[in-house]
Amino acid sequence: MAESEQLTLMREARAARGAGRRDFFKLAAAGAAVGLGAAGLAGRAAAQSAAPSDTDILNFALNLEYLEAQFYSFAAIGTGIPPNLLTGSQTQGAATGARKANLQDPVVIQYAREIASDELAHVTTLRRVLGSAVVAQPAIDLSPQIFTTAATLAGIDLSASGGVFDPYASDDNFLLAAYIFEDVGVTAYKGAAPLLSDIDNIDGAAGILAAEGFHAGIIRGALYRRGVEIPALWTDTDKISALRNQVDGNVNSPGPPQRVANDDSGVSPVQTQFGLTANFVPTDSNGIVFSRNAEQVHNIAYLTPNAATSGGFFPNGTNNPNPALRRSGAN
Repeated sequence: MAESEQLTLMREARAARGAGRRDFFKLAAAGAAVGLGAAGLAGRAAAQSAAPSDTDILNFALNLEYLEAQFYSFAAIGTGIPPNLLTGSQTQGAATGARKANLQDPVVIQYAREIASDELAHVTTLRRVLGSAVVAQPAIDLSPQIFTTAATLAGIDLSASGGVFDPYASDDNFLLAAYIFEDVGVTAYKGAAPLLSDIDNIDGAAGILAAEGFHAGIIRGALYRRGVEIPALWTDTDKISALRNQVDGNVNSPGPPQRVANDDSGVSPVQTQFGLTANFVPTDSNGIVFSRNAEQVHNIAYLTPNAATSGGFFPNGTNNPNPALRRSGAN
């Protein structure tokens, strides 16, 4: 069976399992005006001029989902997500530089396929909910060159690979590349979800947050387990986390708990009251995962501590009608 057919079957099976559950974001009735629920986000945006609308926030999330969905789809099966899922307002761009990953571990292969299926579903669902307000996929750079830039900024030793970090070259490289994205997605949804106003949107965002949390756990767990035999993997996750701390600054996110310096952490074991402990879940002293605001997320996506509107994995910037949700912060 072709891998594309396998991925299709996985999607269908998972859809069937969820058929009896509450709909992931309620949809407007067929033929009704396109929008987010009965109230419609366009009307709420005008009433909430001081804050981003639900439309703005969900489009912000969609940009991240485009990035993750393309990365995992290419890595898992060698092709990107369908073209009909890339259209929308603002400038549409292509996902470039990616290819099928040279995965050898059967477990890692299954991880990649499962996450690819989920991320495709996230793109599909957010686009369906946003309707005519959906933004197009922006240009996305998934080339080894941009990952090499990230690895170099993090201080990862690339001498054994000729100074290049190719995320598609091996299981370990794929997992480290995925680690760059997954933790950011979790903290982005945690920071954005409380800003939503529609209860169905909050419910759906919480569901995506949970899925992203599972994905991050899968990736962190795989890196921890493989790091038992290859300690450099633990060290490299620490370095990636340190880079994220460096570029996103120490700005406090809205709501408790407040962000503090160096709250991002790799998977290297840490000392707790129970002794030396795995660090699958980067939490504070209350056992709570921290948040990032939109600027901090863009700092990481653009690979810069500076105020910017493009760079890194989004060479032309992200797409959003709200300019505040397209820029990074000055850290």
